[in-house]
Parts: sequence; C-alpha cells; structure tokens
Amino acid sequence: MAKRSFERTRGELTDFLLHHRHKLTPADVGLPSGGRRRTPGLRREEVATLAGVGLTWYTWFEQGRDIRVSERFLLNVSRALKLDDAECCHLFLLAHRRPPPTEAYQEQAIPPRIQALMDDLTNPAYVINLRWDLIAWNAAADGLLGLDTREAAARNLLRLVFADPALRRRLTAWRQDAPRLLAQFRCDLAVAPEDPTLRALIEELNALSPDFRRWWTTPNLDGYGRGIGSLLDVDGMQCDFTHETLIVDEHRHLKMVVYFATST
Repeated sequence: MAKRSFERTRGELTDFLLHHRHKLTPADVGLPSGGRRRTPGLRREEVATLAGVGLTWYTWFEQGRDIRVSERFLLNVSRALKLDDAECCHLFLLAHRRPPPTEAYQEQAIPPRIQALMDDLTNPAYVINLRWDLIAWNAAADGLLGLDTREAAARNLLRLVFADPALRRRLTAWRQDAPRLLAQFRCDLAVAPEDPTLRALIEELNALSPDFRRWWTTPNLDGYGRGIGSLLDVDGMQCDFTHETLIVDEHRHLKMVVYFATST
C-alpha cells in the first residue's frame, strides 16, 4: 500500500479549511457583518483573529504550504471554525497525520439518543470515559451500583471496586473481577499515559487500596474486563454477567458497557 504523504493531503487540507471557513457567517462567531461581502463566510483575517494566530501563518497553512504548526495552533483553529470532535480529529490527521491529544476532549456528556438507547434497555448499561468515570447510565445499572445517590467524584468504576467497602462486600468474585478491570485500565492508559487526571486517579487509588497498589506494580495479564462479573443484588441474590462494549465516541474515548445475565 502506498504511503500517504503530506503532498497528497495538502489539497484536502485546503479544501477542508475553505469549506468550514466559507460556511460560517460573522454572526455565527459574534462578529459584525461589515456590509456586503464578495465571498461567502469568514475572511482569513477573521479566522486568524478568532484563533489568536498570525494572519500570514494562517494563510500559509490554509494554502497548504510546508510549514510546521503546533497542536495548540490546530486546536485554536478548530475552535475558531467551530469544528466538532470528529472534524477536529480530521484536521489533525490532515495536518499531523495523527489524532489530536486526548486532553482536547474534556466535554463529559453523551448525545441524548445514546441516553435514550440505554433507557430502552432492560440490561444494565453505563458509559465510561478514558478515566473510567461513569458519566451516564440507565435505571438497571443504577439498581446494581446505586449511581444516582453517589457524588460525582465517587462515580468511577475503579474507585467503586477498589475503595468502596460496601460494594466490595457484594462482589462475590472480587478476586477475579478486580485484577481483570485493572488490566483493561492499563491498556486504556496507553492512550494518554501522561494525562494528569489519569495519574491523579492512580495516585488516589494507590493511597486508598493496598490491593490496587500491589496489582499495579505486578499486573495480572491473564484476563481483561470493563464490567463486574458477579455481585449480589439488593435482595442478596447472586447475579452473574458477561459484557459487551460499544464505542459511543471514538474521539472522546467514550464506551458503553452492557451487562448480560448468565445462568449460574
């Protein structure tokens, strides 16, 4: 397969930037119209001002000249052109041949249709981000984990498993489940190993849980999982589960985990 070169993406980059610049109006970005315009959309100088970058540098970038631009430059241009996550990712791929840094996606919300999809399920389901925060769930998942009544900081799957004594007493296969979850989390950490929020979570759990601390330094790589395999429900009955993982937003690393009951 022929290697994709920057020579082949320059025209695509120019077309992409022109398309998004031309479809915006001054009113879209809070600027006065300034009378009639010979061309549609924003002017280059307006995009450069909104992005906080030099006009000459932006012009050269839009023209596809062979210049080096930083991640910050691309993120500023993305915001100026009101690109969504997928469009921002495409811009990075065209300019840097790689997606943007994970830190670019801090919005922790899911589309209403994803929530509606979970709400239609009778199976427990939740959405986690790269840090394994539980950012959305359905009623069945709340029935298992009591998420509605927990503070936001406590809605983290690893924190629940390793640092919640009440939940741990309900996890009948904790010694099997916990290391599998941790092994999967280590895989996810490879996406953004220096992310400060991930590092802060690891430090917190190292301080809270001797088991986490031990398995973090000597990981078990024999199994992986994003969900709890066995726990007691509110009536004390054991529930066993398998899981499927669906990608909700690949750019923000949001995943939906759906639980399926199995017979014991």
